[in-house]
Amino acid sequence: VVSLHPERLQVVALTANRNVDLLEEQVRKYRPQFVGLVSVEAAAEMKRRLAGLDIQVAEGPDCMLEAAVHPSSQIVLNAVVGSAGLPPSLAALGAGKRLALANKESMVAGGELVLKALEQGGELIPVDSEHGAIFHCLRGEEAGEVEKIILTASGGPFYGKSRKELSGVTVEQALAHPTWSMGRKITIDSATLMNKGLEVIEAHYLFGVAYERIEVVAHPQSVVHSLVEFKDGSMSAQLSLPDMRLPIALALSYPERWGPPFKKTDLASLGSLDFDEVDPDTFRCLELAYRAGKEGGLATAVLNAANEVAVAAFLEGSIDFLGIERVVEITLDRYEPQTMDSLQAVMRAEEWARSTAEDSLRKVG
Repeated sequence: VVSLHPERLQVVALTANRNVDLLEEQVRKYRPQFVGLVSVEAAAEMKRRLAGLDIQVAEGPDCMLEAAVHPSSQIVLNAVVGSAGLPPSLAALGAGKRLALANKESMVAGGELVLKALEQGGELIPVDSEHGAIFHCLRGEEAGEVEKIILTASGGPFYGKSRKELSGVTVEQALAHPTWSMGRKITIDSATLMNKGLEVIEAHYLFGVAYERIEVVAHPQSVVHSLVEFKDGSMSAQLSLPDMRLPIALALSYPERWGPPFKKTDLASLGSLDFDEVDPDTFRCLELAYRAGKEGGLATAVLNAANEVAVAAFLEGSIDFLGIERVVEITLDRYEPQTMDSLQAVMRAEEWARSTAEDSLRKVG
């Protein structure tokens, strides 16, 4: 997106976890002022490679906070995986930046904190394809006119499968997403439909809609990215071929729309668009996400942290596919309600959830 609009956009800061090779390639192309790597060893290697260039290289988790409040930036695109993305989101809003949010865990683990930070200044525009679609369907609309938000789900690699068929799926099968190319953790979340559950929680906070008025439907073509139903029965939908550059560009350019289009949507060539109900008995992670959202407080942070532990265990071969939901459910069952009143409270809840989830792995495995 930046390469298409060099007259409009300049990269000020870039951070990564440990991928030195890719980050170096991006740094040499875009020449940011600031570079950060969470891995101390990777940062040391980056300093060696960039010796002689006038670029600051930082290390450790705090590098994300430094990037989020960089004085030369106006927009912060947060695409960190997991709840580690929450502190940079809060920092960016606290610094009055536009937060282009692709880290759904910011809202899942700390939605109330993000909304409080947003009241103090800054701006938040969602980058998830589903929430970006809803955001733009609501442009110019009154909040009181909204009847329902409808999130579309590709269904992942196991769309149409029975629960019995899911019991023995392999990691390789779960990672074979039919539509999107994503990281391993997010791809597994898509296969369990936890990803859609996290998006339900995110939509609740982003758009102020009760969980009872947020619906999920299966849409395997991934062309209709989400819909809004209004009180008069009419619907608005955002359609485009699956390409994450579009919601990224929309978040960076809002309220304008910068062309040219990445991929034109030829309706005639699509032929038909299919929609179907999601089976909550087969994909129970979606039900667990609704449960945590309705419980409120820190339950969603607990859900998210337990899911991170369970997905990692599945990827390592410690539990089977259906074990993911069992670990999350056991952890939620043991959770005692608490309010989400600080970042420290979220971190304590996550630490407890991870410990509890780790303990449950022995029972599930």
